[in-house]
Amino acid sequence: MTRINHPSLITNTAHMPASTKANASANVVNVAVAVIYYKNCYFLGFRHAAQHQGNLYEFVGGKIEAQEGAERALIREVAEETGINVDNNLIVKLGRIHHDYGDKQVSLQVYQIELTAEQYDQHKLAEYGLEGQALKWVDKRALLAGEYPLPAANRTILQWLQLPPAIAITYPLAHFGGHTDPAAAWLAYHQQHLLPSAWVYVRLKDASVSRADRTIAQLMQRRPDIQAILPLTNDGSSSAEIREAPTSQALMAHQPISAYHLTHTELLRWQHSQYGQTAAADSIPAGQPLIVSCHDAESIAAANQLARMRIQQQLPPVIGIFVSPVLSTQTHPDTAPLGWQAWSALTKLADMPVIGLGGLSPSMIDKAKQYGGVSVAGIRQFL
Repeated sequence: MTRINHPSLITNTAHMPASTKANASANVVNVAVAVIYYKNCYFLGFRHAAQHQGNLYEFVGGKIEAQEGAERALIREVAEETGINVDNNLIVKLGRIHHDYGDKQVSLQVYQIELTAEQYDQHKLAEYGLEGQALKWVDKRALLAGEYPLPAANRTILQWLQLPPAIAITYPLAHFGGHTDPAAAWLAYHQQHLLPSAWVYVRLKDASVSRADRTIAQLMQRRPDIQAILPLTNDGSSSAEIREAPTSQALMAHQPISAYHLTHTELLRWQHSQYGQTAAADSIPAGQPLIVSCHDAESIAAANQLARMRIQQQLPPVIGIFVSPVLSTQTHPDTAPLGWQAWSALTKLADMPVIGLGGLSPSMIDKAKQYGGVSVAGIRQFL
């Protein structure tokens, strides 16, 4: 179990009396949330003015009853509120969100459910639910743009929904080592081969910070359409070479950064520094969302801790984690793959969307969803 050493941020119940723990747990409302969609249309309800967080839109869902699992509660609530039977639909976990409204604490178990064409046709004209609440199908772009205000606890979900089904990762600079100018060759290749508007983890590996930043900035200038994920540090750099704000601002002058990436090593270093009561959190950018690499239950627990702290500090959230390697890869042939079953077991531990990485291709997204992921990532099959 991950220890928590910041009681001002996260309530530590380790030394509470049993009665106090019970009261703290009883004050948390466990809610199952269904993010129902069909293609680019999402299904929302509207909260009555007299309700808690009234006059706001919300995803369909409701309280998880005692001795009831989250998925079973989700199926029941969707049927009770909308009349839609999703018992046979694929239900994919997005994550878990703990939010304190002051007068109420909630723990949201969030799942994504895609309707069939038949289900959508049957319910696309629904204006009111079975409990009298207003219902509305809305365009994803308008939803993500904030045109339909949601309760504060739901806003993290919108950032999760920005993740695409596939994320490309750039080749390391060493891949172009046979060229006279490897950086120029790297730049030309990726400028040509990245798909339009692709989400891209842009990294060079084994390059100096200044060279990496300069080359990344050139790619972002030439391909302003891409959604860039940048490394927190250069993969080959020392801890003293952490990318500082001025460089980030220079890159963002050309194009917004979609997220920063924390490696498995950086994540565990952050976790260890938290135990040591140091200020290492200052090294993690506060202005952008994060994507974190995890390989096991320990690192996923650390990512969950980081995610919860950022939500409580009202910072951009951890929007996803790479869990790898799913299958064997050419780049790490000696690393034993997890396999789909073990990978699926790890996805269940995560409090945020899981991205499959290692030996995958974009065509494997449906399989990844069946095993608990929301996206896939890689190099060779994604460029």
